[in-house]
Amino acid sequence: MLELKSPKIAIPVVLIAGLLWSFGPLVVRHMDNPHLVPWQYIFGRGLTIFILLNLYLFFEEGKNFYKNYLKIGLSGIIGGSGLGIAMITFIYSITNTSAAVTLLCLAAMPFFTALLAFLFLRERISFNVWISIILASVGILIMAIGSTGEKSLAGFIFGLTSSIGFSIFSVTLRWKKETPKFTTVAFSGLFCFIFASIVILIKDQVFFASSYNGSLFSLHGTLVCFGLILYSIGSKAIPAAELTLLSLTEVVGGIFWVWLPIFGINEVPSTNTIIGGFFLFVSLIYYSLIMKWNKRYIALN
Repeated sequence: MLELKSPKIAIPVVLIAGLLWSFGPLVVRHMDNPHLVPWQYIFGRGLTIFILLNLYLFFEEGKNFYKNYLKIGLSGIIGGSGLGIAMITFIYSITNTSAAVTLLCLAAMPFFTALLAFLFLRERISFNVWISIILASVGILIMAIGSTGEKSLAGFIFGLTSSIGFSIFSVTLRWKKETPKFTTVAFSGLFCFIFASIVILIKDQVFFASSYNGSLFSLHGTLVCFGLILYSIGSKAIPAAELTLLSLTEVVGGIFWVWLPIFGINEVPSTNTIIGGFFLFVSLIYYSLIMKWNKRYIALN
C-alpha cells in the first residue's frame, strides 16, 4: 500500500477522507423516506463496503488476500460486529433526530473508547483524560435534555449506540494489534449484509428499494470505503493528536452540508445541540492537546 512519510502531504489526504465521510448525512437526507427502508439501506451499504474493500485488498495483496479472514480471530469478529452494529444504528439515529446530534454523538467516540479500554484492557485513564470525558459527558447531557421528543430521544440513543459500536471496534484493534484491520471492516459490511437479509426475509420485504434510493445506498458505502483507504494511507505519518483534530472535519462538514441551503436541506441545529456540541468540541481539543505527549502513530493498516 502507498505510504506517505511527509505530514505535509498526509494531512490533506486525511482531511479529504474526513470530507468524504462528512457527505454521508447529506446523502441520507436526500433519500426518499429513508426511515421506511432502513434494512434495505443497511443491506445495500453493507454489500457495497464488503465488495469494494475486498477488491481493494485483492489489488493490494493479490489472490491470497482471502487468507486474512483466517487471521481475524475473536477480536476481528467482535470488532467487525461492533462496527456493523454502529452502521445499523447510524441510520436509525439520523432518521429520528438531526444530523448534528448524530454526528456529535459519533464525535464522542474517543471517550467511549477510553472507557471501554479501561474496563476491558485495563488501560489507565489519566486525570486529564477524565477531565475530557467529564466535559464530553456534560455536552452529551445537554444534547439529551434538548432531545425531548420521542423520536428525537430515540435518535439520540441510537447515535450513542453507534458511537459505542465504533468504540468496540477500536478497542478490539488495541486488544489484538495484529488483526487485519481492513478485513475486519469488510467483515462488518458482511455482518450488515447478512443481518439485514435475515430481517428482510422475516419481514417479507423486498431486498432492493427504488433505483434512486439504491444508488444512494451504494454511494454512501463508496464514500465510507474511499474515506477509509485515504485515511489509512495518510494516518501512518500523523501523530494521534493531529488525527483526533482532523477527524473533526467529518463532524463539522456533516453539520454544515445539511444546513447549507444550496443543498436543499437547510437543517438548523437546536440551541441545546449547539451548546452541547461546544462542550464536546472543547473536550476533544483538550484531549488532542493532551495526546501531543503521546508520539504513537495510528493507522488502519
